[in-house]
Amino acid sequence: MTLIIFLGSLVLLMVLGMPIAFALMLTGVALMVHLDFFDAQLVAQNLLSGADNFPLMAVPFFILAGELMNAGGISKRIIALAVSFVGHINGGLGYVAIAASVLLASLSGSAIADTAALATLLIPMMRDHGYPVPRSAGLIASGGIIAPIIPPSMPFIIYGVTTNTSISNLFLAGIVPGALMGVALLAVWTVLAHKMVVTPQPKASWSERRAAIGDGVWALMLPVIILGGLRGGIFTPTEAAVVAAVYSLFVSLFIYREVKLPELVKVLVDASRTTSTVMFLCAGALVSSYMVTLADLPSQVTDLLAPLMDNPRVLMGAVMLLLLAVGTVMDLTPTILVMGPVLMPLALKAGIDPTYFGVMFVLVGTLGLIHPPVCTVLNVVCGVARISLESATKGIWPFLLTYLLLTVLFIVFPGIITIPMTWFH
Repeated sequence: MTLIIFLGSLVLLMVLGMPIAFALMLTGVALMVHLDFFDAQLVAQNLLSGADNFPLMAVPFFILAGELMNAGGISKRIIALAVSFVGHINGGLGYVAIAASVLLASLSGSAIADTAALATLLIPMMRDHGYPVPRSAGLIASGGIIAPIIPPSMPFIIYGVTTNTSISNLFLAGIVPGALMGVALLAVWTVLAHKMVVTPQPKASWSERRAAIGDGVWALMLPVIILGGLRGGIFTPTEAAVVAAVYSLFVSLFIYREVKLPELVKVLVDASRTTSTVMFLCAGALVSSYMVTLADLPSQVTDLLAPLMDNPRVLMGAVMLLLLAVGTVMDLTPTILVMGPVLMPLALKAGIDPTYFGVMFVLVGTLGLIHPPVCTVLNVVCGVARISLESATKGIWPFLLTYLLLTVLFIVFPGIITIPMTWFH
């Protein structure tokens, strides 16, 4: 009965159009009332505790770093660097989109920020050179969701805080699957590009390529600094976010000089708005998370899935299907905040590695960002490309199908994630 009240309240409030943060908070209140445990002071305390968490301090700084990268020309130089090396080959701008997606993913960790930057710069270029716009939009959206997997990843930070999983381990475990997502996109695009008749970019000379490298070296240093610092134990993920923000500010103001002090105010305001949305989600989620633990909902879910507990791979498959279904109606961050505390105890009881489970959880959750009806990232690309969601959905299906096959591969062979994870320790 408790599980029905939890899911029923959450679904009903979302169907009514209530913002997800309030829906999460009121779902927790509904559980309190059901358990005859209502206490307004407890609700307020959990709201404060949800945002008052030191590891979550990484979120506003990574968001700020992403805003500075886009405003300060860092993202633009990453794309220019990729164009100089692969823009001239058949389907070259598609390869540029994939290469830039992976590079930008290692800078900001935000799928929406990376996708917006890529779409704004590449969609007009691809349209002018004869690329099918729906297919181009699908590729860029698919590349954008690599950002939550390759470190630094804001979803990993939120997941780690929510489920008490090591954020550093999640970061290091995301490197190989994120890279494989990029490789998978390359393979699919190579097949699709053979059927396209497009105008290639002029081939850049080696002097132009050296100039692009020299201009982009400051941007390329950021992932080296972050991963090197994490790997070497120089700073924590939270401190890495501060380093990323300060470095991006320095490069934008003093190296590339594309952000002036008056423009900096707008960057700070935009970052603050995004931060407030994410942090209020975390605050509201702790109210429901607290009641999920108190009502022992994980045990009820465990009982439902008890027949699968002896086979971790089958259990993982069932959980991933559940997350795919949830992703059709819920964005990534709410999915982590709602489902993470419920499913993590299940994984631990089944003997599944918590870091592997976290990577898979976020990976499958990101697919909801590019498949309807929620598809936040795909909607961003549709807005930039000025095409309908229906057209973009037709363009994205080869990439989405490839990601689903890759997910199955990770479920059948978990060592693809768990073994390389040990190499980075």
